[in-house]
Order: sequence, then C-alpha cells, then structure tokens
Amino acid sequence: MSELDELRTDLIDEQRSLDALVAHIDERQWRLDTPSPGWNVADQIGHLAYFDEAARTAILSPQRFRASVGELFEGARHKGLDAFTLETFRAMTSEQLLATWRENRRGLAEAAHGLSEATRVDWYGPSMGAKSFLTARLMETWAHGTDVADALGLHLTPSDRLRHIAQLGFITRKWSYQIRGEEVPDGRVRVSLSGPSGTQWTWGEENADDEVRGDVEDFCLVVTQRRHLDDTDLEVGELARHWLVRAQAFAGAPSEGPPAKGRHGTP
Repeated sequence: MSELDELRTDLIDEQRSLDALVAHIDERQWRLDTPSPGWNVADQIGHLAYFDEAARTAILSPQRFRASVGELFEGARHKGLDAFTLETFRAMTSEQLLATWRENRRGLAEAAHGLSEATRVDWYGPSMGAKSFLTARLMETWAHGTDVADALGLHLTPSDRLRHIAQLGFITRKWSYQIRGEEVPDGRVRVSLSGPSGTQWTWGEENADDEVRGDVEDFCLVVTQRRHLDDTDLEVGELARHWLVRAQAFAGAPSEGPPAKGRHGTP
C-alpha cells in the first residue's frame, strides 16, 4: 500500500472512530461544552462537516473553492468565523448534523481517490501536496475528536494513525515560531516516540542538539494544543521545551493552547 493509500484509509478510520463516539449520545450530550471556548459537541462535528465539504470542493473544483475562500473571509468579517461556518449546522437536529457529516466525509473520501502523489490542492493559504492535505484532515479529525471525548468524559483509543499527526507536528516546528514572528532558535531537535502497537518512530538526526522522547499520543496532544507539555510524560531538554510550549501543527493565527493544569486537572 502506498503512503497516499494509507492516508486515505487512515483518514476514513479516524472519522469512523469519532463517529462511534457520538453515534449514540443523547441530546444533552450533544450540547455539552467542549474545551474549545464557545463550542459544544455539536459544534465540533459541524466544524468538521464544513471543512470536509470544503476539502472535497478543493479537490474537485479548485475554481469554486477559491471563490468560497473569499466568501468565507467576507462572512467571517461580517458575522465572525464561527457564526459563518457553523450557522447552518447549529440549525440542524443532532440526527441531521450527524447525517450531514457522514455525507460530507463520504464525498471527501470519494474525491480523495482522484489524488496522486503529484497533486497539489488549494487551501486556506499555500497549496498543499496530496499527502500533507490528507494528513491535515486526519489531524483535524483527531484533534476535534479529542475535544469531543474530553467533553463526554471519554478517551479516544490511540492508534498508529497518530504517526501521521506526529510527523506533521515535527515538520511544523519552524512554522510554530514563524507565526509568532519569532526567530527559530539555533539547534536541531530529534523526536523519538513509541506508538500504541509498540512501534518506535523517530524524526530528526541522531546527533541533534536536543530530543523529545515519549509516547506518540502525548506528543500529538501537545502539537495540536490539546494538552500542555507539563500535563504529559514527554521527556524534553531546554531546546525542545522552548519549541513545544509554542508548538502548533495547524494553520491559522498563533494560539497559546491550554494552560498547565497538573496531572489530575487535565480534562
């Protein structure tokens, strides 16, 4: 199986994992607040539904997608980003919302089969290679799924799909500084992580100046800003810590992520 085929499959599996989490919750649980300020469980699924459909459009109709980007920015300016992207979904029942997300992600999966290694996909910023594009969708699904699980008092079962997110986290070290207008410190960082299956993954050079060691889930929680570094078991040196308290594997304006809460205060 090619890496692109693996990403297609892993994205679908990650979506199914989140689907299983919300498929049988009641209306009260759909309205529970999540760690994302102002968002409940339904909003998390609505967000994914909106951008899964946007991703499908970006693959199949780049011109239409580019027009929609202008519409989003204009709508966000007048209404606010959340109001613009979520208003349709907030008017739905939970059953309608879940059905819409399923339909939108099914459309994305079908569109993704037309991608090749050489394909570049327009997005909200620079265009992305096909593998990076699908990795970003997988990361979004897992990160928002983590928010949903936190709200429900549950835990997403970690899988080796996290390798893709960890790689994205590693390659966005420079980005995490750039969006803050900061210089990237001199020195190289190596990342060595253990996966749920026992597989060991490493990124970076053996003779790097510093290293991150630990569990892949902890690393992914930090680079997607779902946990503070101090609320994980990651082992880091000074240079690695300087990066991970700023780490941001997703696009957009710089975000500070959650404050340290202590082991027993982590949601």
